[in-house]
Amino acid sequence: MTHPHPDHPPAPPPASASTTSGSFVPLQQKLFAVLWIATVVGNTGSFVRDVASAWLMTDLSPSPTAVALVQAAASAPAFLLAIPAGVLSDILDRRKFLIAIQVLLACVSISLMTLSAMGMQTVGSLVALTFLGGIGAALMGPTWQAIVPELVAKRDLKSAVALNSLGINIARAIGPALGGIVLAGLGASVTYGVDVISYAFVIAALLWWPRPKAEQDDLSERFAGAFRAGLRYARSSRELHVVLLRAFLFFALASSVWALLPLVARQLLGGGAGFYGVLLGAVGVGAIGGAFLLPKLRARLSSDGLLLMSALVSAAVMAFLAMSPPQWAAVLALLLLGQSWITALTTLNGVAQAILPNWVRGRALAVYLTVFNGAMTFGSLSWGFTAKAMGVPNTLLIGAVGLVVMGLIAHRIKLPEGEADLVPSNHWPEPLTANPVDKDRGPVMIQIRYHVAKDNHAPFLKALARLSAARRRDGAYTWGIVQDTASEDHFMEWFQVESWAEHLRQHKRVTHSDADVQSEVAQYHQGSEPPVVQHFLSVNHPAQGHA
Repeated sequence: MTHPHPDHPPAPPPASASTTSGSFVPLQQKLFAVLWIATVVGNTGSFVRDVASAWLMTDLSPSPTAVALVQAAASAPAFLLAIPAGVLSDILDRRKFLIAIQVLLACVSISLMTLSAMGMQTVGSLVALTFLGGIGAALMGPTWQAIVPELVAKRDLKSAVALNSLGINIARAIGPALGGIVLAGLGASVTYGVDVISYAFVIAALLWWPRPKAEQDDLSERFAGAFRAGLRYARSSRELHVVLLRAFLFFALASSVWALLPLVARQLLGGGAGFYGVLLGAVGVGAIGGAFLLPKLRARLSSDGLLLMSALVSAAVMAFLAMSPPQWAAVLALLLLGQSWITALTTLNGVAQAILPNWVRGRALAVYLTVFNGAMTFGSLSWGFTAKAMGVPNTLLIGAVGLVVMGLIAHRIKLPEGEADLVPSNHWPEPLTANPVDKDRGPVMIQIRYHVAKDNHAPFLKALARLSAARRRDGAYTWGIVQDTASEDHFMEWFQVESWAEHLRQHKRVTHSDADVQSEVAQYHQGSEPPVVQHFLSVNHPAQGHA
């Protein structure tokens, strides 16, 4: 799923002692179950709509370029709007935002239904409405994913992520088939009508969701500032960097089988369009089976082990397909590919969810989705050019070898555990001010003075280096540590934040995990009084101009 944001999300209902493990535990929580079913219905409707649009375009124009435009119009917004969508999911009420997007998508399908029923659909209108639908899907993606931690206990988060992947594959298995049946029997307008009904179901579920209203906050972020804060977090979070790197390497190499699967079906396996559909269906069925196996696999393997296993199994399937096996054997191989694919998706997405604090979850997940889509696009184009030059079998073998080698190398770059306590600690006191400060005023410099014995200089600086990462993630755009020339035991840590309001937000973003690091730094400070903290404002107030 994908999802909303207050600074203090409601705690999910606790699971009983008997229900603390297993793929389907989240479905025992009514809230998650209702919204999960709603997303399955909504995604099924989207696949039904996509079948109608793709087929309708072949009626409107025989040009391959026109047919390709439909897919391009649907996917382009995911590249253009993923990060802005993540910003919106973090600064708006996620439930209301999702409802608004569902209404937009319903209006798109109503327009498609009406134009088709009246015989007024054109290539231009179909592409334009498909692009508008793609915008809605791009805006919805990070938000649906961001609400998952609000719906389940943290211990059930990975199972919830796996269920979301399972739901997409269920919709992928049902939607195209249902769309083809309705389209053949009742026409495009009725097919679009099925999609409209699915949005009504999702909207009803979101309206039912008893999500507490976020408290009024005069520190609410604006779009531009929230965008910069999200990019600063993504730039400063080493844990997120590891997830993004591992995701890019896996999906860029594994994308070869997806990019070449139509050619595999036709050229290597001697099948037609129907057999290609069977292969895709096998992937979906394999993914569903993989969701059932994941709890047992997690009990035996770490996240790194699961990702390595996915790489090895995917590579084996790619090499097997390169040998032009019998069609029945290829179908069985695609079942394994579906299992490995959902394992990789769930593992990486689950780790990403677990390492992100709520205030920036939508933005950081948008960065993850951008990397995922970029890896799939870059990989697909690269493998297409390679296949043109070297042939499909050789390209699949190259991809398989690359996936094995890179999987073994990347296995040494361990994924984060995701066990840190990311709940806001709220332990920073309100900063002292002689007079009220305009919240837009800035930049702000914060200085913290420490007195550290010489024998503790090295461990103090090492701990402070870890703290610097937290400062930057939470809002600092620059950070430093200086030593007093007159007294080598005196140090001053300093960092700058772009505005007074952003520094006050920083107070709310500090997590319990960050607080533990700060306590470690503070233990090296000598004296009965805590380290002295001072705040300095730029004298170049925006209203005064610049000297």
